[in-house]
Amino acid sequence: MNFIFSPHAITSLPVLGSNLRFPVRRVFCVGRNYAEHAREMGAIDQAEGREPPFFFTKPGDALVGGAGEVSIAYPPLTQNLHHEVEMVVALGSGGANVTVDAANGLIFGYAVGLDLTRRDMQAKAKEKAHPWDMSKGFDQSAVAGAISPAAVSGHPAAGRIWLTVNGEMRQDGDLSAMMWKVAEIIANLSILFRLDAGDVIYTGTPAGVGPLVRGDLLEGGVDGVGTLRARIV
Repeated sequence: MNFIFSPHAITSLPVLGSNLRFPVRRVFCVGRNYAEHAREMGAIDQAEGREPPFFFTKPGDALVGGAGEVSIAYPPLTQNLHHEVEMVVALGSGGANVTVDAANGLIFGYAVGLDLTRRDMQAKAKEKAHPWDMSKGFDQSAVAGAISPAAVSGHPAAGRIWLTVNGEMRQDGDLSAMMWKVAEIIANLSILFRLDAGDVIYTGTPAGVGPLVRGDLLEGGVDGVGTLRARIV
């Protein structure tokens, strides 16, 4: 097959304990999946009860990361870049209208991730009822560490999820506080999209999100999954 220019490189993440890499297809994110984070963002109604989960996306090539320290360029058109540490689910197979009971069977593994947000831009979009795309889907807005296969990590339903900035604890929560659990997230998302191998899902962030500046060093982790290290440059 002949192309008018060379196809773009495939975004991929390393797999712990292997020389293989996980090719990324699409990046899905769940909004406000921890009650305390919903409260700090002013979404009181959602924090008080389980409304249907809502999703947004990022381009597949917005994802960067892997082993070692990742350098993230401070994005343009914002003065209020925020961090959100999350557990990332990497799918090894897919389907549509997947049941909750079958959802874990689609999962290849898990990773620690960062959902970066141009918060000032997002606030303006909310005021005008505009889409969030430009505040959420910019270059390098999705960061992830190496993937831990589910065969090794199991399917974490509880455990600490945390993030420090320059050694100071910013976010410190537990996976058990997710309002929508991983299998439920996959089942709900599969109604909207036919999922496939290579899709990754950011499962929401605990409370404590906050601003970043150039030079900040972020270190985060999820018990039983791994850690992540990134620097804003």
